[in-house]
Amino acid sequence: MKYEIKINEFEGPLDLLLHLIKQSNIDIYEISIDEITKQYLDYINHMSELNLDIASEYLVMAAELIEIKSSSLLPKKETEDDEFEEDPKEKLINRLLEYEKYKEISSTFKEFEEKRKEVYTKEPDSLLEFREDEKVDYGVSVDDLVNALTKFLENKELEKPLNTKITNKEYSISKRSKEIKNILKIKKKVNFTDLFDIITKEYVVITFLSILSMSRNQEIEIEQESNFNNIIVKEKGVS
Repeated sequence: MKYEIKINEFEGPLDLLLHLIKQSNIDIYEISIDEITKQYLDYINHMSELNLDIASEYLVMAAELIEIKSSSLLPKKETEDDEFEEDPKEKLINRLLEYEKYKEISSTFKEFEEKRKEVYTKEPDSLLEFREDEKVDYGVSVDDLVNALTKFLENKELEKPLNTKITNKEYSISKRSKEIKNILKIKKKVNFTDLFDIITKEYVVITFLSILSMSRNQEIEIEQESNFNNIIVKEKGVS
């Protein structure tokens, strides 16, 4: 098999696996562990023959694929605990599907970023003379959150794509939502951007989707006291 793509063009072992699956024109649910393991190992061996450095995470995935393949060849032991054990192949498929969602939402964020670059802004004028004595609450839309996140990333000098290497610590919306709830139980209210304390693409995406999900389910409140103030995320019912 001839390869024309270098390994550093992939964002991690799951990205390489997705490439091999799409190259074979098969559905993720229909993958053959035997075939995908062979293709993956052929690719890794080819890179090794070219004396290219291979990140340890790619070798870890190779070991996982070999283990899954070996397990599939062994007779399945029927025990009382079998129904509670997740099938290794099914677990891999779920990881691939979740990673594919990350890639799709990341491209959407990239489109938002490119559109935002086409907008030229000026320093905000003072609106104090138009302010009424009573407090006015401003609704916060998804666009407001996207703009706030984009500005935050720009301030962090992240114009270039974020690092998306897959780490051992993977996040899900449910897990990140629980973390945000725990933060709000202690602090009651936090700045929207303070919740993005780790700057990696998958963490930013999951945190953003978790905030949207919690807001939609009325588990948290999001407010902005005036046009240019920070966006605040609050525990439900906190004034």
